[in-house]
Amino acid sequence: MKQYIETRHEKFISDLQTIINIDSSSDNKDGIEKVAEFFQKRFTRIGFDTQILFLGENKTPCLYAEHRPSKKPFDIMFLGHMDTVFPTGEVEKRPFSMEANRAFGPGVCDMKGGLLVVLHVLETLKHEGILDSLSLCVAFNGDEETGSNDSKDWIMSTAKKSLRTFVFEPCRPGYRFVLQRKGGGWFQIIAKGQQAHAGADPEKGINAVVELAHQIVKINQLNQNKVETSAHVTIVKGGDKVNIIPNQAEAWIDVRILKLDEKERIEIFFKTLAENPYLKGSKIIINGHIDRPPMEPGDATRKLWELIRSTGEKFGLPMEAISTGGCSDGNYTSAAGTPTIDGMGIVGANSHRADEYVELDSIDNMVLLVAQVCKTIGLNGELR
Repeated sequence: MKQYIETRHEKFISDLQTIINIDSSSDNKDGIEKVAEFFQKRFTRIGFDTQILFLGENKTPCLYAEHRPSKKPFDIMFLGHMDTVFPTGEVEKRPFSMEANRAFGPGVCDMKGGLLVVLHVLETLKHEGILDSLSLCVAFNGDEETGSNDSKDWIMSTAKKSLRTFVFEPCRPGYRFVLQRKGGGWFQIIAKGQQAHAGADPEKGINAVVELAHQIVKINQLNQNKVETSAHVTIVKGGDKVNIIPNQAEAWIDVRILKLDEKERIEIFFKTLAENPYLKGSKIIINGHIDRPPMEPGDATRKLWELIRSTGEKFGLPMEAISTGGCSDGNYTSAAGTPTIDGMGIVGANSHRADEYVELDSIDNMVLLVAQVCKTIGLNGELR
C-alpha cells in the first residue's frame, strides 16, 4: 500500500492544483459546485453512489457519497468542507504554487488538501481490494466557513448513522491531531441613548458609548474563570460627530466555551446585561447565541485516537493529540454522539491567511495513515 501511495504523489499534487485554482468562497455557489463535481466523478469511478445536494434556504452545494449503505451503521464518515474564506478573484491573484516543501494557494490548508486525502485514501483502498470490507459515507459541505447553517442538520443526521467520524481539517505541524474543540458563537450588544449637543446641553443626552463601555467591562470579566470560557469584544461602533452625544453604540463579541454546560450560563449572562443598563434612561438590546456545541472527547473517541496514534507511530510519525479554541463541523458530529477525530488532513498552517500552506512531504504520510486505519477497521470486527 505504501508503494502504491508513493507512486501517486504527483497525481495528488496535480489534483491539488486543479481544485485550488477553483474559486470557491462560501458565497460562490458555482465554484463550490465545480469542486463538488470534481470529487463526484472520482468517487463514482470507484463505485460510490454520489449526489450533489442543494441544502437550505441558500441552496448550498454539498456532496454526499456512500459505499455499501445497506450495511449500516457506516463504519466511517469522512467529513470536510469545499468552501474557503477567500473572495472570488483570489485565485487569479495567487494561484496554486510550490516552493521547497510547501504548497500555497487559497484554501490549500483549510481545507482542500484534506478533501484530497479522503479521495486518495478511498482510491487506495479500492486498489488494494479493501474497500468492499467497509461501509463508508462522505459528506462535503459548502458553508462551513459561514457557520454551516444550511448543512449542520444534514451533517448531524449523517453522523448519527456512523460509528465514527474523521474530519479532514488540516493536521497541525508536528503531526498534531485535534480531539477537543471549543464550542462558540457570537453576541451583539446595542446600547441606545439620547442624542444631544455635546457643548450646549450635554445634560439632555444619554451617552450610548459610555453605556456600552460599562457593558464591555462586564463582558471582559467573563475571561476571568477556570473553565477556559473566553469572551472577546472584536468590533465596536459608536457616534457620528465629535460634537454630538451619541444615541447608539454597538459591539460584537466572540464567545468560546470548552464545556457544554457553560452555554446556559453565558446566555443567561447576556440576557441579564439587557435587564441592567448602567445609565438611567438608556436601553440595551442583545442579539446572538452560542450555535456550535463544544467537541468533547469521550472514552470511545480516546479509544479511536489510540488506534490512530499507534498506527502513526509504527510509520515513524510523532503523533500528538491537542485541544483548540477554533470550531469545525466536528463540533456537530461530536454533539451527535459520534466519536470524532479532527485534523486528519495534510499537515499545514496559517489558515485564513494569504501565507496559508501545506507541507508536501506530509501527503503520502497522511494518506497512508488514514488508509491503514481504515484497513484495520475493515478487517477487525471488534472495532465495529
